[in-house]
Amino acid sequence: MSADPQASNTTRSGVRPADAVRARFIDRAPAAIEPYFRLMRLDRPIGIWLLFWPCIFGLLLGAAFAGYSHPPGLYVLLAAIGSILMRGAGCTYNDIVDRRIDAQVARTRGRPIPSGQVTAKQALMFCAIQLILAFALLVFFNRFAALVAIGSLVFVADYPFMKRITWWPQAWLGLTFNWGVLFGFAAMTGRIGAAAGLFYAGCFFWTLGYDTLYALTDKQDDLLVGVKSSAIRLGERAYAWLYAFYCAALALMLAGGIAAGMGVVFILAMALPALHLLWQMRRLRIDDPALCLRLFKSNRDTGALIGLALLIGAIAQL
Repeated sequence: MSADPQASNTTRSGVRPADAVRARFIDRAPAAIEPYFRLMRLDRPIGIWLLFWPCIFGLLLGAAFAGYSHPPGLYVLLAAIGSILMRGAGCTYNDIVDRRIDAQVARTRGRPIPSGQVTAKQALMFCAIQLILAFALLVFFNRFAALVAIGSLVFVADYPFMKRITWWPQAWLGLTFNWGVLFGFAAMTGRIGAAAGLFYAGCFFWTLGYDTLYALTDKQDDLLVGVKSSAIRLGERAYAWLYAFYCAALALMLAGGIAAGMGVVFILAMALPALHLLWQMRRLRIDDPALCLRLFKSNRDTGALIGLALLIGAIAQL
């Protein structure tokens, strides 16, 4: 262990982001490869989890609607691989678009593109490779589900520009990150029904809440470079609005589960994620960026609890 207290918080590309984890396979990777791992944000896996869980929600919801207790294990594995690749492609594309903004902020100027470790052209090629690999996975799903998945590219392509034109880029992220609900449901049923639409809407509000938490951690940097966010727009009202977002999320998720044929057991099981979100709100201090970041990252567990509630509901309704 280094005697320098700052050493463990640095990488070859600069200061380690506050929401990064110490991944040895990244830190010890060859210098030519490490920047690509960081373009994918493999050192910041929370985004992978938040993309993965909606896919699982859709698969479980579709399984319940079709009368199964759970989706095929292969689908779960493919959803995990696809989440890694699509999140990596999205982050790579975002860094290409934001490379000039990132160069202006101390926290982000060490990223692979603004620091010169990777050129924009190399990053674009890497993004294309990830997309090709992700969409190659679709051969294992029905044609309708594959078309639904391809439709997500519209939202992925537009997302990096939203913070320049609207105070609500978090809303666009909600539409983007939760597309897996529709895809997973289509993979299990070959259609998109009211259950999937309601649950997708619930996940939209969940994302609106947790990404506003994340925006609270970036508020000062966003003000510095002149980009917009829900945290800036809501200001001191953010706490009350977060309550409203989470309440809407839970209500719509419950409606989606009921529409899929789930009953009282599912409703009772949804108390688990509800209590977890309440715990977040009871702890929250919107003027404490470090706490906001920890609570944002705890939504990995929220997703696990929602998935558990869906699994319990699917089994109970057989």
